[in-house]
Amino acid sequence: MTGEGATTERATLGGGCFWCLEAVFQRLRGVRSVVSGYAGGRRAHPSYAQVCSGATGHAEVVQIEYDPGTISYRELLQVFFTIHDPTTPNRQGADVGSQYRSVIFYHDDQQAAVAREVMSREAGRRADPIVTELTPLPAFYPAEADHQDYYRRHGGQPYCQMVIAPKLEKAARHFGRLTGDDRP
Repeated sequence: MTGEGATTERATLGGGCFWCLEAVFQRLRGVRSVVSGYAGGRRAHPSYAQVCSGATGHAEVVQIEYDPGTISYRELLQVFFTIHDPTTPNRQGADVGSQYRSVIFYHDDQQAAVAREVMSREAGRRADPIVTELTPLPAFYPAEADHQDYYRRHGGQPYCQMVIAPKLEKAARHFGRLTGDDRP
């Protein structure tokens, strides 16, 4: 929390590799922090290797702390549905496995209601059905330190350039007012 009277809320989302989501959400006005991690599985404090094996049932997620006076939960979800494909079960591009599933882990009933509304609107815009899971957040486990701020530290790597950079460009194109990039 920053400043007197400031509020912070949390959103937890999974839509493929957490490095991709982290890089986009870190650039949005009103987002105070983004932590890559794991949620929705059967094992407490899983490692990256365990999650990647598919054996734990966790999804790679980001937990976003944001100022709802600057950016709304609805806007976060609109960005989320723009930067990943919510119609492919257990897959985003070349990343395949249940850890890459599209999922919204809601923190309260209000978030669940907003997510249902946004998902319904998104379903009407797509030819294929949305497979995004909507479920209460059971527990969130931060990923290891080398998975945090990944794009900022490794932006020149081929994966970052081929997969993450286009998502950043798409977010700026569609949501420039939220990123500070007001290009048409």
